[in-house]
Amino acid sequence: MKNIIISSLILLLILCFCSPKQEDSLDRIQRTEKLRVGTDATYPPFESKDAKTGKLIGFDIDLMSAVCEELGVKCEFTVVPFDGIVSGLKNNKYDVIISAFTITSEREKMVDFSQPYYQAGQSIAVRLDEQKIKSIDDLVGKKVGVQLGTTGEIRAKKIEGAEIISYDNIGAAFIDMDNHKLDAVINDKPTSERVIAVKGKAKIVGETLTSENYGMAVRKGEQRLLDAINESLEKLKATGKLQKINEKWFSSGEESNTSSIHNP
Repeated sequence: MKNIIISSLILLLILCFCSPKQEDSLDRIQRTEKLRVGTDATYPPFESKDAKTGKLIGFDIDLMSAVCEELGVKCEFTVVPFDGIVSGLKNNKYDVIISAFTITSEREKMVDFSQPYYQAGQSIAVRLDEQKIKSIDDLVGKKVGVQLGTTGEIRAKKIEGAEIISYDNIGAAFIDMDNHKLDAVINDKPTSERVIAVKGKAKIVGETLTSENYGMAVRKGEQRLLDAINESLEKLKATGKLQKINEKWFSSGEESNTSSIHNP
């Protein structure tokens, strides 16, 4: 009996040491040389489609491509609606999210975030001829447009007495406001400024309502992949590449001529 037990233990140890290591996301990404990325391409200047070529462009697209280059892999982008972007990550449709995705305590319960790579905030946009709305206090009893599933929607719903209307993409909200179906739009300031630069039919009023940090997101527990992304971000900062991407999309103004505001 003792010999049988000893033999069984030896066999178990052999199996443990000889069993192949279970492949995690980073192993697969390195093996296939492909990083699958989820994004909502309706949010310039961070992610949108070039009006002429249909290619994905934007700050986030360039940043993610630079991260992939640091990792020695190719980016494979999947365009998804923003309100379903987390469920797609959980269902393994892609490995990482980059989509002007604000780091919040609620979202941290569902995903793991990289270090912040951009700071933004919510703003109020109104029609050019609007004179009465000058701050968030003036939105009581007004119709306010937001994008579904965003922190702008969360902030707007805190306004007592306001009617909040959620859209699949923020461009549709600006169109409805221009057609007098909305009184205001609450949205990330950089994107609202880009919509206004392209369409020219609105203005930003009042103070920035929030201070938010964008981060890339991976599935909970994917620590090796998260570490690799953070290391890549650190290298991009150290080499000045992140600053160059920032200057391209927020200083030159050239992108306003090529990025499209998606309509319903």
